[in-house]
Amino acid sequence: MSFYGTSVSEAFDEKGRFDMKRVIALAMVAAVMAAACGAAAPSGGGAPATAVKLTSGKLVMGVINDQSGVYADLSGKNAVEAVKMAVEDFKAKYGDNALGGPIEVITADHQNKPDVASSKAQEFYERNNASVIFDVPTSSAALAIAKVAGDQKRLYINITAATTDLTGASCNKYTFHYAYDTYMLAAGTGKWVTENLGKQWYIIYPNYAFGQDMEKSFRSAVTKFGGNVIQSDGSPFPNQTGDFSQLLLKAGQLKPQVLGAMQAGGDLVNVVKQYNEFKLKDQGIKLAIGLLFDTDITAIGQDNMAGVVYTTPWVWSMDDQAKSFADKFLKRTGIRPTFAHAANYSAAWQYMEAIRRAGTDDADAVVKQLEGYKFNDFFIRNGQIRAEDHWVMHDALLAQVKPSSEAKEKFDYSKVLGTIPAETASRPLADANCKK
Repeated sequence: MSFYGTSVSEAFDEKGRFDMKRVIALAMVAAVMAAACGAAAPSGGGAPATAVKLTSGKLVMGVINDQSGVYADLSGKNAVEAVKMAVEDFKAKYGDNALGGPIEVITADHQNKPDVASSKAQEFYERNNASVIFDVPTSSAALAIAKVAGDQKRLYINITAATTDLTGASCNKYTFHYAYDTYMLAAGTGKWVTENLGKQWYIIYPNYAFGQDMEKSFRSAVTKFGGNVIQSDGSPFPNQTGDFSQLLLKAGQLKPQVLGAMQAGGDLVNVVKQYNEFKLKDQGIKLAIGLLFDTDITAIGQDNMAGVVYTTPWVWSMDDQAKSFADKFLKRTGIRPTFAHAANYSAAWQYMEAIRRAGTDDADAVVKQLEGYKFNDFFIRNGQIRAEDHWVMHDALLAQVKPSSEAKEKFDYSKVLGTIPAETASRPLADANCKK
């Protein structure tokens, strides 16, 4: 028996008299200690959890991503590790039976192929009884999985695909878009580059859902802020040869002020290396990058990227809370986390918190807990999940790659120039046209 969390024996003073002031004081101390113990873990600050009853006796969470291709470094197997870390930390905070049963993390490589992604999602939901799927870089694969999630009435929390169609034309009740999208990237980088580097753009993009959406979002932002896209061209995806010379030679002929490179991962690495080989910078053609991960900087070289301004949802060194997670991740994997790694951890944690609040992993009950939810953690700042389209609104960052001479340690690549408020970084709801 206890009073306000204080044991019976502690509720009495040294003379055996019941002391209410002593009870309250001890309870306050206990509360402060409990808060300190949980400070390193993400928190949504929601209502207390009820006893959880899992629909199948255990919780199965799936991670589907590229583990062998151009997006393997920025996400890949280390994203799986991030979700496993979230599970381990969740159990450490709440106990092994926090969700009413065991928690299993399963994974698959979608090879950047929508048909493979769809098949793996179907298998996870039906055969493995997964309650949720995370990550899924490659927008065409993400859209395929969103379709399966809607049909199966199981959750899908997208992390690494950027297409706005997930909260627009292809939205559904069971799909959530967590970390970033093309609108966010263009709202930051498109504006800054047009206002500071040049108004005449030539955009090159991978010719599939992600690249097409990037081209559209950046064209809109460039125009909005007084610039002009003089031409844009798509390249094959996946680019089996890694050769972008035809597009870069064309840039030299068009003579834009800005070359907007909308590729990602290994493709972006090749574009930047070839941009340098063709000496386009010496010709007065400045480079704007739509999407940049720390693993790209590692591959290209920090000094080769120094000065580049880009938009990102998160930088590992941005404050103590972010760095605390990054330190744990470094110890486990040997690298600092990309924002995709961090977001997978954060999304897995918030999903498990929603199950605690709901008292079940039933998809409809969890969706109800997520819709409209406001939270902050080491990754998400000023977060709110829009009920209307399931976009997770949050602040974004304008960052700049710094020269290696300014780095304080390995992987210290970027500095934060400013914050883009959640409202500015989020596509207006009126433009989403989501009919879920």
